Amino acid sequence: MGKLVQMAYALVAYVIFLGAFLYAIGFVGDLVVPKTIDSGSTSPLLAALAIDAALLGLFAIQHSVMARPAFKRWWTKIVPVGAERSTYVLLSSLILLLLFWQWRPLPAAVWSLSGLAAQVVAAVFVTGWLVVLASTFMLSHFELFGLTQAYAAFRSKAVEAIPFHTPMLYGLVRHPIMLGFIIAFWAAPLMSLGHLVFAIATTLYILIALQLEEADLIAAFGADYRDYRRRTPMLIPFPRLGRAKSAPPLGQER
Repeated sequence: MGKLVQMAYALVAYVIFLGAFLYAIGFVGDLVVPKTIDSGSTSPLLAALAIDAALLGLFAIQHSVMARPAFKRWWTKIVPVGAERSTYVLLSSLILLLLFWQWRPLPAAVWSLSGLAAQVVAAVFVTGWLVVLASTFMLSHFELFGLTQAYAAFRSKAVEAIPFHTPMLYGLVRHPIMLGFIIAFWAAPLMSLGHLVFAIATTLYILIALQLEEADLIAAFGADYRDYRRRTPMLIPFPRLGRAKSAPPLGQER
């Protein structure tokens, strides 16, 4: 793959990711976009659950398998190193768009808030998405989504490793991006049955995926990460033996 083609490919992948990310806000929040978590054609309960589970499972398998170091070592024998991250981002985004398109709503209300309570929960929903986005920039947003790697390949240079550190929210929890997603998925003034299924499934996936993630981090960073894990909570920011002094570098938060 030529350097210019890699750069163009990374830009296209990033634009598709950005569209999928923005659509996800509307999809989960049942806002603005034409197809949301509570809209679209319905199916019988068991059929809807089967389709939704298959869509979530497809995303989980792709997202976790392609994030593993062993897979990346094999994959970069096929695709250039400068395009590896962009390919991961592109496939994740396309599967998300497929999920949005084919999701079967289950509109029965589990809870419905109004007035001040609804406004507070809506504000928490927005806060969750802001935590997700802000956390990517606390590391290196453009490296996380493949542009830095493609640009380095374009200039025939290696990507400089980011030092082990705890920028801002990473000093409070080890995985603020995932915390932001959980907040956003559960903060619903109107919680439908379909939304509840989505929130439960994605939270369970996050909790399982983080165990794999942390095993990779320990293998990569040894005592530094063990100390960080001992001192810093995974998702819930509560004090634990003082503040940590180190955090995972970019590329691990997948």
